[in-house]
Amino acid sequence: MSESAPSLVLGTAGHIDHGKSALVKALTGVDPDRLDAEKQRGITIELGFARLDLGDGLSVGVVDVPGHERFVRQMIAGASGIDLALLCIAADDGIMPQTREHLAVLELLGIDRCVVALTKADLVDDDWLKLVKNDVAACLATTPYKDAPIVAVSSVTGQGLDELKDVLADAVEKTTRRTRRGDIRLPVDRVFTIKGAGTVVTGTLWSGIAAAGEEIKVLPGGKRSRIRSVQVHGEEVEAAQPGHRVALNLNQIGTDEISPGDFIAAPDAPEASDRFDAYLTYLGAPEWDRPLESGMRVHVAHGTREVIGRVLLMNRQKTLERGQGAYAQIRLDEDLPIAWQDRFVIRSFSPVHVIGGGTVLRAHPRRTTNLTDSDKALLDALRAGDEANVARAAFELATLPVDAPRLAALSGLDEASATRELEALQQDGVAKPLPESNYYTSASFIQKADARIERALLDFHEAEPTEVGITKEALRRRCFPQADAACFDALVAQAASDGKATVTARGLISHPSASGATQQLEAEAVDKLAAILSEAGVTPPMTEDLIGESGLDSSLAYRALGHLEDEGRIQQIGQSFYIDCTALAQLEAAVRARLADGATASAAELKEAMQTSRKYAIPLLEYFDGRQITRREGDLRRLNS
Repeated sequence: MSESAPSLVLGTAGHIDHGKSALVKALTGVDPDRLDAEKQRGITIELGFARLDLGDGLSVGVVDVPGHERFVRQMIAGASGIDLALLCIAADDGIMPQTREHLAVLELLGIDRCVVALTKADLVDDDWLKLVKNDVAACLATTPYKDAPIVAVSSVTGQGLDELKDVLADAVEKTTRRTRRGDIRLPVDRVFTIKGAGTVVTGTLWSGIAAAGEEIKVLPGGKRSRIRSVQVHGEEVEAAQPGHRVALNLNQIGTDEISPGDFIAAPDAPEASDRFDAYLTYLGAPEWDRPLESGMRVHVAHGTREVIGRVLLMNRQKTLERGQGAYAQIRLDEDLPIAWQDRFVIRSFSPVHVIGGGTVLRAHPRRTTNLTDSDKALLDALRAGDEANVARAAFELATLPVDAPRLAALSGLDEASATRELEALQQDGVAKPLPESNYYTSASFIQKADARIERALLDFHEAEPTEVGITKEALRRRCFPQADAACFDALVAQAASDGKATVTARGLISHPSASGATQQLEAEAVDKLAAILSEAGVTPPMTEDLIGESGLDSSLAYRALGHLEDEGRIQQIGQSFYIDCTALAQLEAAVRARLADGATASAAELKEAMQTSRKYAIPLLEYFDGRQITRREGDLRRLNS
């Protein structure tokens, strides 16, 4: 990573025509308005980007956002990845509607620090400038930015630019990068093609490391790609760190397969979601005095995308008054790749105003707004950012045993944190490890699972008294149909450890109290069938006749035949019959004697040699061929050398 790579991202904010882009150009030398339409109309339409050097090796990436009310969506997209805000207020205009709306967006997105630039200071006298400064300070007094420094500047004369750089440098030193642990997550704000290179996407890296050669997944579509190269402000690097403005050159993906608003994510990242639980703050808007009503349709802005959704307040709450906050489930018309602690903004459906926003708590919740005490405990812990309590609450909510990936999915923690917290829960005696697995559950759930498995086994044996046991899959469907195979294996292993189940050599599950009687039945069946086949010698009955002669239940008979074959006492010949292995050895000896010294013989001649009928001879000869004792050459056979 280059030592000169920008350490933070600075984003502009403010009303249209308050000099944001002109100030960025004056500070950086780069015109962020790159579109012809922007230059012709004199307004910013799309996000613009630059790099600002602040001296002593300190630099920041700059995102310039539109100020026009019709482009608030783009403003939110640009602000989603910034660490520090540069609020531009024209000295000749003062605070305007988009000034207040942008301030609301910054607050809702959790931007902690702001610097105010009073632009166009060359157009007003000192008394007016002092009056505007007081108005701005009064406006900021009720926001998180009440202590924000205010610097008067002019992009035309250069007034205050050096002071602004010093103030920004000081603010950067005091600002903590707004990044999180975890795998790569990058909301895409631009997609374009470079001749000879292919598709390039840009954005602010929210988390993870973006490194050349890494495989990625595009969400919500799921398209896979690989990072060819990485740039940070035009400088190629091996890997980009969280919090930096980056450009990624992707292979095997076209510009029609990825769009602004998509996310670059890790290959195993959870899929996008059509709903999420959140803590929502309702701000209202100018000329918008009515409360937020549960079920209200809104625009939901997250990352660099905005979709239509519906706000459903929890536990039958009907309305939310201005300035209030509450838990809510947001139902979306389109999937969003959201995660715990992501910030979002909501805008009224029509007319469109910023009216609130909040923090994502559960990214893949159940489709319900009725909170149990356990649900609320989890949401409270998620809101507080307390990983230990998040893990405990999610563990208690789980309806089945969990491993680290499952706990991560339930809680919103990353897998490493989920693993660590599961180990802590085990040490506290809350989580019990299940045998031969990475699954954990509570002691009370183990008792319930043991009882359910035991009851199912006893019912099975009562219905099927001659069966040794039930298959694991059939037992899973009876007891825990929602559990996957690995989870149920762990539950069976626990039940076996607790003496509630027995796993046979053939993988069947039985109850310990039933296994003795069943084994006795099987032993008697083995003896009966062995005696019949031994007495029959080289002319055993066909299989169906054998079972009929024995008088055994067919399922029991086949299990007994399997045991005899496993023990090497009998051998199945084709699909026709079983034969005692002593008799089979006699038949093989007769064939070998007839074909000794390189002789050949027909099937009829070998039948005579074995002194048996064609009914037995043909299956026997095919068996000998299959065992490579003999080989067939046309109508003749000879011994394999």
